[in-house]
Amino acid sequence: MTLFKSASLVSLFTLASRITGLVRELLMAATFGASALTDAFNVAFRIPNLLRRLFAEGAFSQAFVPVLAGVREKDGDDATRLLVHQIATVLAWALTLTCVLGVLAAPLLVWAMASGLEQDGFDAAVVMTRWMFPYIGFMSFVALSAGILNTWKRFAVSAATPVLLNVAMIAAAAWGAPWFGTLGIPPIYAMAGGVLLGGMLQLGVQIPALRKIGMLPRVSLRWSSLTTAWNHPGTRRVTTLMLPALLGVSVAQISLLINTQIASHLGAGSVSWLTYADRLMEFPTAMLGVALGVVLLPQLAAAKAAEDTDRYSGLLDWGLRLVVLLAVPCAVALLTFAQPLVAVLYHYGAFTAADVQRTAAALMGYGAGLIGLIAIKVLAPGFYARQDIRTPVKIAIGVLVLTQLLNLLLVPRLGHAGLALAIGIGAMVNALFLLVGLLRRGAYRPAPGWARFGTQVVAASALLAVFLMWAAQHVNWLDFQGQALQRVGLLTLCVLGGVLVYFLTLLLGGLQLRQFVRK
Repeated sequence: MTLFKSASLVSLFTLASRITGLVRELLMAATFGASALTDAFNVAFRIPNLLRRLFAEGAFSQAFVPVLAGVREKDGDDATRLLVHQIATVLAWALTLTCVLGVLAAPLLVWAMASGLEQDGFDAAVVMTRWMFPYIGFMSFVALSAGILNTWKRFAVSAATPVLLNVAMIAAAAWGAPWFGTLGIPPIYAMAGGVLLGGMLQLGVQIPALRKIGMLPRVSLRWSSLTTAWNHPGTRRVTTLMLPALLGVSVAQISLLINTQIASHLGAGSVSWLTYADRLMEFPTAMLGVALGVVLLPQLAAAKAAEDTDRYSGLLDWGLRLVVLLAVPCAVALLTFAQPLVAVLYHYGAFTAADVQRTAAALMGYGAGLIGLIAIKVLAPGFYARQDIRTPVKIAIGVLVLTQLLNLLLVPRLGHAGLALAIGIGAMVNALFLLVGLLRRGAYRPAPGWARFGTQVVAASALLAVFLMWAAQHVNWLDFQGQALQRVGLLTLCVLGGVLVYFLTLLLGGLQLRQFVRK
């Protein structure tokens, strides 16, 4: 399977995940709106999500996948299987302790995340944090499974599992919330139950896929087994790499924590507006950035282990060109067409026109940095595959300082939208420094033709911007008098028209799209 087909497969399942995630957000917006209780749920959900990104999909994956790919490349499947068993045993012990401590320390965690919540919201956030904390345990083993399957080039299962979380949360919003209401339990609590159920389902579907390739981990809870697993050279290598990776991922999560803390003091709804905007921003970020990162990291690690520098550089060049080709028009769309997107997708039930305006402002802030947010998913694996995690960490620390300085400048003027814009600018700076680092090391050597390619993309994106601004200004997207289907249909036509304008301009400009498919 070519890289393009692999990335397309991951993108396809990611699209399914994002569509079901959007349905989830639509149900939440229409059912709960943007209130103190929705802020409480979003804060509570961010706590296990923060730890998931910190330990599971963040530091652990960045350290585990390159080591796993290297061991398989050099020592074969038997040595790789032993490494998986030992890592799983250490992970099980660590997660059990983490979940117990997390449930006990829920009030402190909520206060650290969002001390500005109203009292009712704070109490609700504590309860929902305790309900959802075991989610980090399930998702850490999902990350372990995904690393194994992706190394074996089995991308479909790990890419499809997020759909199960969304399905569980949709069921919680549609049926669980009304049922909780009849029992006298706050309906928003049903969403916490949906998250926990979703984590269990995601882990469950990984098991048959791992058994099929003979890599289902064996976990031992004996102390002697933990000692043996901890002393395994592969385990020690993963944990050694995790320390700087943990610091690097912590920087991003500290930034998120600070921003949530600030948003909780900007008034009820601020956390929710940022969350709804973030969900839309994650469409292009996940479909392109995450897909490329998932596909490229094991391939880059294998190329590095084989000392194939030309293939290594070629992989990075292909990934970056695909980022520019697809991320630039997406960024243009978020900057010029934010209000129609938010209005059509969220403006129902309890979600007011004022909520639309504030969410659209945050979405534009994220859009300013979309190219950087996606490019990082290609550039950072270039360092991880070389088992160089310190450089991205140093860059991330500098970007954290820059982001908070930008918050001081932007938040007093733009409110919650200033938080989103600071993240966007920080992502652009982060991506730039990662790129410069790879160029200086000689790890990445740009292939010929970048100047012409960049000119073609800029010209096509300019025409796209003109088309979308015209469409945004000539339709009153906020007032369709209940004709939801008509509004959705018109948005679909605008999106398809924008795609046609962009790619037709590229083709007329002489860009050969087949070069991306053949890689």
